[in-house]
Amino acid sequence: MRANAYRPPCHFLVLPAAGSGQRMGADRPKQYLELLGKPVLQHTLERLGSLNRFERVVLVLTAGDPWWPPIEAALPAALKAKLLVVSGGSQRCISVQNGLSALQEVAADADWVLVHDVVRPCVGLGDVERLLQELRDDPVGGLLATPVRETLKRTDTDGVVIQTVDRAGLWSAATPQMFRYRLLLDALIKAAANNRVVTDEAEAVEAAGLPVRLVPGGADNLKITWPQDLALAELILGAAL
Repeated sequence: MRANAYRPPCHFLVLPAAGSGQRMGADRPKQYLELLGKPVLQHTLERLGSLNRFERVVLVLTAGDPWWPPIEAALPAALKAKLLVVSGGSQRCISVQNGLSALQEVAADADWVLVHDVVRPCVGLGDVERLLQELRDDPVGGLLATPVRETLKRTDTDGVVIQTVDRAGLWSAATPQMFRYRLLLDALIKAAANNRVVTDEAEAVEAAGLPVRLVPGGADNLKITWPQDLALAELILGAAL
C-alpha cells in the first residue's frame, strides 16, 4: 500500500464477473450473452472504462474463463492499459475481496473503490458522476438506489400472501457501490470471519456498524437476471446510441 503522505483520493473500479448466471438458462454465463452485437460484459467495461476517473479497473473472473480472451483482444488500448484481471471465488463477496486485495500495492486507505455489477450495462454515466460528487467528502461511502414503487407482498413457502409490506422508506439497491478502500476491505474480511455471506458491499459495511448513504439513481440501471431483461437492455442502450 502507498505511504500515508497526503494526496487527493484516487478512484478504482472493481467488476465482479465470476458468476454463472444459472437463472438465465443459457449456454454461457449471462455476462457473455450478446447484447447489440457485443457481450454484456464488454458493454459494461467499455461504458465505465470510458471515464477517466479510474486509476485501475479490476475485473474478477472465474479462473480459466474461456469466454474472456476474445473480449480482451477487442478492448480499446487505453482501457487494457489500466485493466487488471484476477480470479474470483464461489460467492460475490469473495470475488470482491479478491479484487480489493489485488489493489493493495496501489490503493491508499482513504481512496475510493466503486464496485459495479458487470450485468448492469445500462448504468447512466451521469448517475455515476452524481455518486462521485455526493460522496466525495463522506468518510464511509454509499450506493446508487431507487425508491421502491410497487406494492410489496410477503409470502409463505407455498406462495400464499401473508403480509403486505409498507414500502415507505424502502429502496432497491443498485450499483456502483462506492466506499473507502480500507474500510470496505476490512468489512468484507470481518464478514467472512463471521461466516456471513453478504449480498452486496453495503451489507458488509452496515454489519460493521457504519452509516451507508443512498444516492438516487435512474430506474434504467437494469440488472440482467432473466431472459426478458436482455430485450429491455437493448431498448435502453439503443435509445442512448
